[in-house]
Amino acid sequence: MKLSKFLTTTALVLASLTAPQVQAKDWKTVTITLEGAYAPWNLTNPDGTLGGFEPELAKYLCDHMKVECTLVASDWDGMIASLNAGKFDVIMDALSITEERKQIIDFTIPYAHTHAAFATLNDSPLAKAAGTGTVVKMEPTTTGTAEIEALKTAFAGKTIGIQAATVYSKFIYANFGEIATVREYKTGAERDLDLETGRIDLAFDDAVYLVSAFEKSKGVLGFTGPEIGGTIFGSGEGLGIRKSDPELKEMFDKAIKAALDDGTVKTLSMKWFKTDVSP
Repeated sequence: MKLSKFLTTTALVLASLTAPQVQAKDWKTVTITLEGAYAPWNLTNPDGTLGGFEPELAKYLCDHMKVECTLVASDWDGMIASLNAGKFDVIMDALSITEERKQIIDFTIPYAHTHAAFATLNDSPLAKAAGTGTVVKMEPTTTGTAEIEALKTAFAGKTIGIQAATVYSKFIYANFGEIATVREYKTGAERDLDLETGRIDLAFDDAVYLVSAFEKSKGVLGFTGPEIGGTIFGSGEGLGIRKSDPELKEMFDKAIKAALDDGTVKTLSMKWFKTDVSP
C-alpha cells in the first residue's frame, strides 16, 4: 500500500512538472475598437481616421505602455459580444462601468465620469423644464425623487429617443417607460436627426455628447430638465477588456493612472469637452 501510494504521488508530481504552463501574454500589439460616431468622445475624420477625446487618450496610453495600437470602428450594439469573440482586444467607447457588465467583461479604472441629460428643440414647449441648469445626484437604488417625478408629469405622452443597449436606455425604460413612448436608435446621430426634425420630442444621452450635438444643430437643440449625475449609470467610463486578459487590464490601469496624475486627461477633456471629466 505504501509503495503504491508513493508511486501514485510521484506520478502526479512528474505530471505537474511536465504539464504545459499557461504563460501571461506578452502584449506588443493591441486592437482597440470605438464607434467612430460618438463625438466628441470619438469621431471619424473626413480622411477616414478616428479622432476625438478617446483616440487621443488611446495614443497616450499606448505610448506609455510601449505597445503598438490599432484603432478600428465597429457597431456599438455588438461591441461586448465581439470583444469576447476575440475580434479586438479593448473597447473604448464611453463605456460605463456597471455591475451588470462586470459579470461579462472586465474594466479598467475609470478615465472619465460624466452626467446624462434630456435634450429637446429650443422652441419646444418642453424646453427649460423644471431643474434645467442643475444637477441631480442619483444612486442605482434611488427612486421617487421630486425632480424625476416632475419630469414624468412634463413628459407624459411624449416620445423619448435613446441609443439602444446603453445604460441610459435602461434608465429611461425604468423611469419613463410607463408614461412615454420610448424609441430606440442604432446610433445617436440617427436619433438626433429625428429630434431636430420633430419626429420625436426628447432625447436622453451623455451630457457632453449632447453639447456636441447642439453645436451641430446650430442652436436648434438644447438641454431641458436637470442633468443626472451620481453613480446611477456606473462608476465612470472605462476600457472594456476580456476577463481572460488580466495582464492587459493591469497595463492599461497603470497607464490611465499616469494620464490622470500628469493632467493628460484634464488637458484632453478641456480640448474636446470644454470641461474636466476626470473621475
